[in-house]
Amino acid sequence: MTTPLLELDDVHQTYRPKGSIFSRGPAGLVHAISGVTLTINSGETVGVVGESGCGKSTLARMVVGIEDPKQGAVRWKGADVSTLRGPERKAFHRSIQLIFQDPFASLDPRRTVGQSIAEGILAHDLVPGDAVEDRVQQLLRQVGLLPVHARRYPHEFSGGQLQRVGIARALGVEPEVLVCDEPVSALDVSVRAQVLNLLNQLKTELGLAIVFIAHDLDVVQHMSDRIVTMYLGKIVEQGPCDAVYESAGHPYTRALLSAVPKKPAPGYRIDRVVLEGDPPSPINPPPGCPFHTRCYAAIAKCSTVVPPSVDLGDGHRATCHLAEEVSRSRVGQPYSVV
Repeated sequence: MTTPLLELDDVHQTYRPKGSIFSRGPAGLVHAISGVTLTINSGETVGVVGESGCGKSTLARMVVGIEDPKQGAVRWKGADVSTLRGPERKAFHRSIQLIFQDPFASLDPRRTVGQSIAEGILAHDLVPGDAVEDRVQQLLRQVGLLPVHARRYPHEFSGGQLQRVGIARALGVEPEVLVCDEPVSALDVSVRAQVLNLLNQLKTELGLAIVFIAHDLDVVQHMSDRIVTMYLGKIVEQGPCDAVYESAGHPYTRALLSAVPKKPAPGYRIDRVVLEGDPPSPINPPPGCPFHTRCYAAIAKCSTVVPPSVDLGDGHRATCHLAEEVSRSRVGQPYSVV
Protein backbone atom coordinates (compact mmCIF):
# COMPACT_ATOMS: atom_id res chain seq x y z
CA MET A 1 0.00 0.00 0.00
CA THR A 2 1.42 3.43 -0.96
CA THR A 3 2.51 5.65 1.94
CA PRO A 4 0.41 8.84 2.11
CA LEU A 5 2.20 12.08 1.36
CA LEU A 6 0.90 13.57 4.62
CA GLU A 7 -0.88 11.86 7.49
CA LEU A 8 -2.48 13.15 10.68
CA ASP A 9 -2.90 10.39 13.26
CA ASP A 10 -5.28 11.08 16.18
CA VAL A 11 -4.12 14.69 16.41
CA HIS A 12 -5.14 16.93 19.32
CA GLN A 13 -4.41 20.63 19.83
CA THR A 14 -5.32 22.66 22.90
CA TYR A 15 -4.69 26.24 24.01
CA ARG A 16 -4.82 27.90 27.39
CA PRO A 17 -7.07 30.99 27.20
CA LYS A 18 -5.34 34.28 27.86
CA GLY A 19 -6.71 36.57 30.51
CA SER A 20 -6.98 40.34 30.39
CA ILE A 21 -6.09 43.12 32.82
CA PHE A 22 -9.57 42.66 34.29
CA SER A 23 -9.70 38.88 34.59
CA ARG A 24 -7.63 35.73 34.49
CA GLY A 25 -9.67 34.29 31.64
CA PRO A 26 -11.89 31.21 31.74
CA ALA A 27 -10.66 28.07 33.41
CA GLY A 28 -9.82 25.02 31.35
CA LEU A 29 -8.32 24.47 27.91
CA VAL A 30 -9.66 25.36 24.47
CA HIS A 31 -9.98 22.08 22.55
CA ALA A 32 -9.25 23.40 19.05
CA ILE A 33 -8.57 20.00 17.46
CA SER A 34 -9.75 16.72 19.01
CA GLY A 35 -8.76 13.34 17.59
CA VAL A 36 -8.38 14.24 13.92
CA THR A 37 -7.14 11.46 11.62
CA LEU A 38 -6.61 12.39 7.98
CA THR A 39 -4.47 11.37 5.02
CA ILE A 40 -3.48 13.47 2.01
CA ASN A 41 -2.21 11.69 -1.09
CA SER A 42 -0.06 13.00 -3.90
CA GLY A 43 -1.97 14.91 -6.59
CA GLU A 44 -5.33 15.14 -4.80
CA THR A 45 -7.30 18.10 -3.48
CA VAL A 46 -8.85 17.68 -0.04
CA GLY A 47 -11.53 20.25 0.78
CA VAL A 48 -12.02 21.12 4.48
CA VAL A 49 -15.33 22.80 5.37
CA GLY A 50 -17.08 23.98 8.51
CA GLU A 51 -18.26 27.05 10.39
CA SER A 52 -15.88 29.66 11.77
CA GLY A 53 -14.19 28.32 14.89
CA CYS A 54 -14.45 24.64 13.94
CA GLY A 55 -10.64 24.20 13.80
CA LYS A 56 -9.88 24.56 10.08
CA SER A 57 -7.08 27.12 10.44
CA THR A 58 -5.58 25.30 13.41
CA LEU A 59 -5.51 22.18 11.24
CA ALA A 60 -3.71 24.17 8.53
CA ARG A 61 -1.05 25.38 10.96
CA MET A 62 -0.32 21.83 12.08
CA VAL A 63 -0.19 20.53 8.52
CA VAL A 64 2.47 23.07 7.53
CA GLY A 65 4.44 22.56 10.74
CA ILE A 66 3.86 25.98 12.30
CA GLU A 67 2.50 24.15 15.37
CA ASP A 68 3.17 20.66 16.68
CA PRO A 69 0.17 18.77 18.09
CA LYS A 70 -0.20 18.31 21.83
CA GLN A 71 -1.11 14.68 21.19
CA GLY A 72 -0.93 12.38 18.16
CA ALA A 73 1.42 12.67 15.20
CA VAL A 74 1.75 14.49 11.90
CA ARG A 75 3.73 12.34 9.45
CA TRP A 76 5.40 13.46 6.24
CA LYS A 77 6.07 10.51 3.92
CA GLY A 78 5.98 8.23 6.96
CA ALA A 79 8.30 10.31 9.19
CA ASP A 80 6.99 12.02 12.35
CA VAL A 81 7.36 15.76 11.69
CA SER A 82 8.06 16.51 15.37
CA THR A 83 11.26 14.43 15.17
CA LEU A 84 12.66 16.20 12.10
CA ARG A 85 15.66 18.41 12.76
CA GLY A 86 18.06 20.57 10.75
CA PRO A 87 18.09 19.92 6.99
CA GLU A 88 15.21 17.42 7.23
CA ARG A 89 12.95 19.96 8.93
CA LYS A 90 13.96 22.60 6.40
CA ALA A 91 13.15 20.23 3.53
CA PHE A 92 9.73 19.53 5.07
CA HIS A 93 8.90 23.24 5.34
CA ARG A 94 9.94 23.70 1.73
CA SER A 95 7.64 20.85 0.61
CA ILE A 96 4.45 22.31 2.18
CA GLN A 97 3.54 25.92 1.50
CA LEU A 98 0.68 28.03 2.87
CA ILE A 99 -1.45 30.45 0.84
CA PHE A 100 -3.12 32.95 3.15
CA GLN A 101 -6.63 34.40 3.24
CA ASP A 102 -5.50 38.04 3.09
CA PRO A 103 -2.88 38.38 0.36
CA PHE A 104 -1.96 41.97 1.28
CA ALA A 105 -1.30 41.16 4.94
CA SER A 106 0.91 38.22 3.94
CA LEU A 107 3.36 40.43 1.99
CA ASP A 108 5.91 42.95 3.31
CA PRO A 109 4.72 46.36 2.06
CA ARG A 110 8.31 47.68 2.10
CA ARG A 111 9.58 45.09 -0.37
CA THR A 112 8.82 44.65 -4.04
CA VAL A 113 6.87 41.53 -4.94
CA GLY A 114 9.96 40.28 -6.78
CA GLN A 115 11.96 40.45 -3.55
CA SER A 116 9.20 38.61 -1.66
CA ILE A 117 9.07 35.84 -4.27
CA ALA A 118 12.86 35.55 -4.34
CA GLU A 119 13.15 35.20 -0.56
CA GLY A 120 12.26 31.49 -0.46
CA ILE A 121 14.34 30.71 -3.54
CA LEU A 122 17.41 32.26 -1.90
CA ALA A 123 16.74 30.68 1.51
CA HIS A 124 16.72 27.20 -0.01
CA ASP A 125 19.51 27.94 -2.53
CA LEU A 126 17.44 26.53 -5.40
CA VAL A 127 19.08 28.39 -8.30
CA PRO A 128 22.38 30.28 -8.74
CA GLY A 129 22.31 33.91 -7.61
CA ASP A 130 22.46 35.33 -11.13
CA ALA A 131 19.44 33.22 -12.17
CA VAL A 132 17.08 34.30 -9.37
CA GLU A 133 15.63 37.23 -11.30
CA ASP A 134 14.85 35.02 -14.30
CA ARG A 135 13.20 32.48 -11.99
CA VAL A 136 11.03 35.19 -10.40
CA GLN A 137 9.92 36.41 -13.81
CA GLN A 138 9.11 32.84 -14.86
CA LEU A 139 6.95 32.37 -11.76
CA LEU A 140 5.09 35.62 -12.42
CA ARG A 141 4.29 34.49 -15.96
CA GLN A 142 3.19 31.10 -14.62
CA VAL A 143 0.52 32.73 -12.45
CA GLY A 144 -0.69 35.11 -15.15
CA LEU A 145 1.28 38.26 -14.27
CA LEU A 146 3.95 40.18 -16.21
CA PRO A 147 7.70 40.13 -15.49
CA VAL A 148 7.63 43.93 -15.04
CA HIS A 149 5.38 43.43 -12.00
CA ALA A 150 8.42 42.17 -10.05
CA ARG A 151 9.50 45.80 -9.49
CA ARG A 152 6.20 46.93 -8.00
CA TYR A 153 5.08 47.06 -4.37
CA PRO A 154 2.03 45.30 -2.90
CA HIS A 155 -0.08 48.48 -2.68
CA GLU A 156 0.10 48.80 -6.48
CA PHE A 157 -1.88 45.58 -7.06
CA SER A 158 -5.51 44.51 -6.80
CA GLY A 159 -6.56 41.74 -4.41
CA GLY A 160 -6.69 39.13 -7.17
CA GLN A 161 -3.24 40.09 -8.44
CA LEU A 162 -1.80 39.94 -4.92
CA GLN A 163 -3.19 36.43 -4.44
CA ARG A 164 -1.42 35.44 -7.66
CA VAL A 165 1.78 36.89 -6.18
CA GLY A 166 1.20 34.78 -3.06
CA ILE A 167 0.80 31.68 -5.20
CA ALA A 168 3.98 32.52 -7.14
CA ARG A 169 5.87 32.93 -3.85
CA ALA A 170 4.66 29.52 -2.67
CA LEU A 171 5.59 27.87 -5.98
CA GLY A 172 9.07 29.40 -5.87
CA VAL A 173 10.37 26.71 -3.50
CA GLU A 174 8.89 23.88 -5.62
CA PRO A 175 6.50 22.43 -3.02
CA GLU A 176 4.57 19.18 -3.17
CA VAL A 177 1.58 20.40 -1.12
CA LEU A 178 -0.25 23.75 -1.10
CA VAL A 179 -2.37 24.53 1.96
CA CYS A 180 -4.91 27.16 0.91
CA ASP A 181 -6.59 28.77 3.93
CA GLU A 182 -9.69 30.57 2.60
CA PRO A 183 -7.68 31.79 -0.44
CA VAL A 184 -10.58 33.48 -2.26
CA SER A 185 -12.89 34.64 0.54
CA ALA A 186 -11.28 38.11 0.62
CA LEU A 187 -11.52 38.54 -3.17
CA ASP A 188 -14.23 40.04 -5.33
CA VAL A 189 -16.61 37.50 -6.79
CA SER A 190 -15.51 38.45 -10.31
CA VAL A 191 -11.91 37.28 -9.71
CA ARG A 192 -12.53 34.23 -7.51
CA ALA A 193 -13.08 31.91 -10.48
CA GLN A 194 -9.83 33.09 -12.07
CA VAL A 195 -7.79 32.23 -8.96
CA LEU A 196 -9.57 28.87 -8.50
CA ASN A 197 -8.99 27.91 -12.13
CA LEU A 198 -5.33 28.91 -11.76
CA LEU A 199 -4.95 26.60 -8.74
CA ASN A 200 -6.55 23.71 -10.63
CA GLN A 201 -4.31 24.35 -13.62
CA LEU A 202 -1.17 24.38 -11.46
CA LYS A 203 -2.28 21.22 -9.68
CA THR A 204 -2.50 19.42 -13.05
CA GLU A 205 0.73 20.86 -14.46
CA LEU A 206 2.90 20.38 -11.37
CA GLY A 207 1.26 17.33 -9.76
CA LEU A 208 0.51 19.24 -6.55
CA ALA A 209 -1.59 18.05 -3.64
CA ILE A 210 -3.86 20.78 -2.25
CA VAL A 211 -5.55 21.17 1.12
CA PHE A 212 -8.33 23.64 0.36
CA ILE A 213 -9.95 25.23 3.41
CA ALA A 214 -13.16 27.19 2.85
CA HIS A 215 -16.68 27.79 4.12
CA ASP A 216 -18.20 28.16 0.63
CA LEU A 217 -19.33 24.68 -0.37
CA ASP A 218 -19.83 25.61 -4.02
CA VAL A 219 -16.16 26.59 -4.21
CA VAL A 220 -15.08 23.42 -2.39
CA GLN A 221 -17.11 21.25 -4.76
CA HIS A 222 -15.45 22.91 -7.75
CA MET A 223 -11.96 22.29 -6.33
CA SER A 224 -11.98 19.04 -4.40
CA ASP A 225 -11.56 15.32 -4.96
CA ARG A 226 -12.38 14.57 -1.33
CA ILE A 227 -14.40 16.49 1.29
CA VAL A 228 -13.75 16.70 5.04
CA THR A 229 -16.40 18.28 7.30
CA MET A 230 -15.27 19.61 10.69
CA TYR A 231 -17.35 20.57 13.70
CA LEU A 232 -16.00 21.70 17.08
CA GLY A 233 -12.50 20.43 16.32
CA LYS A 234 -13.58 17.00 15.08
CA ILE A 235 -13.98 15.45 11.65
CA VAL A 236 -17.64 14.43 11.46
CA GLU A 237 -17.69 13.32 7.81
CA GLN A 238 -15.26 12.66 4.97
CA GLY A 239 -15.42 11.00 1.60
CA PRO A 240 -15.27 11.45 -2.17
CA CYS A 241 -16.71 14.78 -3.28
CA ASP A 242 -19.63 13.36 -5.28
CA ALA A 243 -20.63 10.94 -2.51
CA VAL A 244 -20.68 13.62 0.18
CA TYR A 245 -22.64 16.09 -1.94
CA GLU A 246 -25.18 13.54 -3.19
CA SER A 247 -25.76 11.51 -0.01
CA ALA A 248 -24.20 13.23 3.01
CA GLY A 249 -24.38 11.00 6.09
CA HIS A 250 -24.03 13.60 8.85
CA PRO A 251 -26.80 16.10 9.71
CA TYR A 252 -24.23 18.91 10.00
CA THR A 253 -22.99 18.33 6.46
CA ARG A 254 -26.64 18.28 5.36
CA ALA A 255 -27.15 21.65 7.04
CA LEU A 256 -24.10 23.14 5.31
CA LEU A 257 -25.26 21.84 1.93
CA SER A 258 -28.76 23.11 2.60
CA ALA A 259 -27.38 26.62 3.14
CA VAL A 260 -26.00 26.75 -0.41
CA PRO A 261 -28.43 28.80 -2.54
CA LYS A 262 -30.18 26.57 -5.07
CA LYS A 263 -33.09 27.11 -7.39
CA PRO A 264 -34.82 23.78 -7.98
CA ALA A 265 -36.39 22.99 -11.33
CA PRO A 266 -40.14 23.62 -11.78
CA GLY A 267 -42.15 21.00 -9.94
CA TYR A 268 -39.42 20.42 -7.32
CA ARG A 269 -38.73 21.82 -3.87
CA ILE A 270 -36.03 21.56 -1.21
CA ASP A 271 -36.41 20.86 2.51
CA ARG A 272 -33.84 23.20 3.99
CA VAL A 273 -32.13 22.75 7.36
CA VAL A 274 -31.95 25.89 9.50
CA LEU A 275 -29.55 25.47 12.44
CA GLU A 276 -30.50 27.25 15.63
CA GLY A 277 -28.12 28.51 18.27
CA ASP A 278 -24.34 28.75 18.28
CA PRO A 279 -21.74 25.97 18.44
CA PRO A 280 -20.91 24.89 22.02
CA SER A 281 -17.82 26.27 23.73
CA PRO A 282 -14.60 24.42 22.81
CA ILE A 283 -13.54 24.93 26.45
CA ASN A 284 -16.37 22.71 27.66
CA PRO A 285 -17.59 20.56 24.74
CA PRO A 286 -20.81 18.62 25.32
CA PRO A 287 -20.80 14.86 26.02
CA GLY A 288 -21.79 12.37 23.35
CA CYS A 289 -22.04 13.78 19.84
CA PRO A 290 -20.74 17.38 19.79
CA PHE A 291 -23.48 18.35 17.32
CA HIS A 292 -26.45 16.98 19.27
CA THR A 293 -27.33 20.38 20.80
CA ARG A 294 -28.22 21.74 17.32
CA CYS A 295 -29.11 18.57 15.41
CA TYR A 296 -32.51 18.20 13.76
CA ALA A 297 -32.24 14.39 13.83
CA ALA A 298 -30.87 13.88 17.37
CA ILE A 299 -32.10 10.93 19.44
CA ALA A 300 -31.68 10.24 23.17
CA LYS A 301 -28.31 8.49 23.04
CA CYS A 302 -26.74 11.30 20.98
CA SER A 303 -26.38 13.33 24.20
CA THR A 304 -24.51 10.62 26.10
CA VAL A 305 -22.85 8.16 23.69
CA VAL A 306 -20.00 9.17 21.36
CA PRO A 307 -21.13 8.09 17.87
CA PRO A 308 -19.07 5.61 15.84
CA SER A 309 -17.52 6.34 12.46
CA VAL A 310 -19.91 4.60 10.06
CA ASP A 311 -18.61 3.28 6.73
CA LEU A 312 -21.00 4.33 3.96
CA GLY A 313 -18.90 2.74 1.20
CA ASP A 314 -16.08 3.80 -1.14
CA GLY A 315 -14.19 5.67 1.57
CA HIS A 316 -17.23 7.70 2.65
CA ARG A 317 -17.55 7.80 6.45
CA ALA A 318 -19.76 9.78 8.84
CA THR A 319 -19.54 9.98 12.63
CA CYS A 320 -23.21 9.72 13.48
CA HIS A 321 -25.54 7.19 15.12
CA LEU A 322 -27.99 7.68 12.23
CA ALA A 323 -25.48 7.99 9.38
CA GLU A 324 -27.11 5.39 7.14
CA GLU A 325 -30.59 6.84 7.63
CA VAL A 326 -29.38 10.42 7.07
CA SER A 327 -27.51 9.44 3.89
CA ARG A 328 -30.78 8.07 2.44
CA SER A 329 -32.87 11.09 3.42
CA ARG A 330 -33.88 13.88 1.04
CA VAL A 331 -33.17 16.75 3.43
CA GLY A 332 -31.34 19.48 1.53
CA GLN A 333 -31.92 17.75 -1.82
CA PRO A 334 -34.47 18.62 -4.53
CA TYR A 335 -37.47 16.32 -4.72
CA SER A 336 -40.56 16.24 -6.88
CA VAL A 337 -43.84 17.65 -5.63
CA VAL A 338 -45.71 16.94 -8.86
